[in-house]
Amino acid sequence: MKIAVITPLFSRSTELMQALGNHFSDIKHNADNTLKTKADLIAFLQGVDGAVVGREEIDDEILSACPQLKILSRYGVGLDNLDLEAMKKRGIVLGWSGGTNSNSVAEITLSFMLSLIRNLHIATTLLKNGTWKVNGGSELSGKTIGLFGFGNIAKRVVELLAPFHCTILVYNRTHDEAEAQKYGITYATKERILEEADIISIHLPLTPESKNIFSADAFKAMKKSAFIINTARGGIIDEEALKVALQTGEIAGAALEAFAIEPPQDKELIALPNLICTPHLGGNSKESILAMGYSCIEHLSSFFKH
Repeated sequence: MKIAVITPLFSRSTELMQALGNHFSDIKHNADNTLKTKADLIAFLQGVDGAVVGREEIDDEILSACPQLKILSRYGVGLDNLDLEAMKKRGIVLGWSGGTNSNSVAEITLSFMLSLIRNLHIATTLLKNGTWKVNGGSELSGKTIGLFGFGNIAKRVVELLAPFHCTILVYNRTHDEAEAQKYGITYATKERILEEADIISIHLPLTPESKNIFSADAFKAMKKSAFIINTARGGIIDEEALKVALQTGEIAGAALEAFAIEPPQDKELIALPNLICTPHLGGNSKESILAMGYSCIEHLSSFFKH
């Protein structure tokens, strides 16, 4: 069997590549991150039986050009970059386990909450530029947190917030009252969360329904002292509207892990002092990289019985 590792993160991990090599002898990788176009991906996947895919877009055009492909093993948690209907139509199996990087993303979400509300990012930037300004912000303890989405990552965020005794409001498509009682959350409408939350954290998949769900109207409805965090997918926040909200003081600050276009093109946005921005690294702790990688290997080896 011929296996292709599309994602550079997996490709660069000596431990994961060795582990994959224990199951398969014919492996190609993308450690140099040279696959920039759809044509590059199609050429790379020729004659391949199984592939490890990260955030790369895999559509029906690519799948149709790779008739030998039998399984895509997803390195990560989101599935919005894969054409699942096309895979089903062509009999290509999805190897995927949810929650493999949930602790990693939840930890960075908590770090954003603390950095924003305690004014750490702004104070650090000012001091590095020679300005000593003492403003310790507010305490996270006892604040109202609004979570949009309640999957594995959001649940882990709630667990990490337990010592802070926050009020947790959750906007979710489905309501499970047993889970609400277990985690000590309250399901709420979008409107209530926008009005009451001190910090909003996004944990939704990118879908037609969630695209630009946070636009100018949403920011106008939030407290001027409130913060918003997106560690999910770019496109859920209207970045132009966010830029205006941050510039005009409609909200106090934001942290973005994901952007509509990556790397982000709007230099004016990422230069704003009240924005923390990171290059989609939330799920890429050392522990998470290995957990996601071993999950991929397990799906491939189980499928091919290696």
